[in-house]
Amino acid sequence: MPDPLQAAARAPKDRRAQIADTARALLDAEGPQALTMRRIAGALGIKAPSLYKHVPDKAALEALVVAAGFAELADTLTAAAADGAGNADGPGQLAAIAGAYRAYAVARPHLYRLMTQQPLRRDLLPAGLEARAAQPLAEAAGYDEARARAMWAFAHGMVSLEIDGRFPPQADLDEAWRAGLAAFAPSPAARDGGSA
Repeated sequence: MPDPLQAAARAPKDRRAQIADTARALLDAEGPQALTMRRIAGALGIKAPSLYKHVPDKAALEALVVAAGFAELADTLTAAAADGAGNADGPGQLAAIAGAYRAYAVARPHLYRLMTQQPLRRDLLPAGLEARAAQPLAEAAGYDEARARAMWAFAHGMVSLEIDGRFPPQADLDEAWRAGLAAFAPSPAARDGGSA
């Protein structure tokens, strides 16, 4: 099986993309302690000072990785929203988005933590990326900002606790997700467009 770190370092692309891919491969394989300028430069076969020509500091390096993660997450959630949109009972789209969010986070715990468990350097992200990643959830929440934030807080809390192994071994996490999502389901009157 090819080494993903070596493959990322050899890939013929622009240097910043190569740096981001190599940093991501190291993050996935070894965790956040591997995200040092010296370690990334070594994996790329260059000296650390050369890396600074493309990425000025560790914050910018992390922002490259976070931006790629948000772009991936946006694509994942958009696809899930489209898959769930055909469900006539209303909560299908939200359940599909939540399932995709959970699967994404659990499969990439180091990346997920880097994306969500420190202040987000919005000034270092491409314009509109955060909004693009949030769009599927905003739509599922009926563009109610407070409701969308509450839904995200629920999903973030659940996946963070799952990643950190904080639930008892016998806990039925699928049932906990269903119960949590049910709390966000629109009332029958709201689904039907009428009033209660």
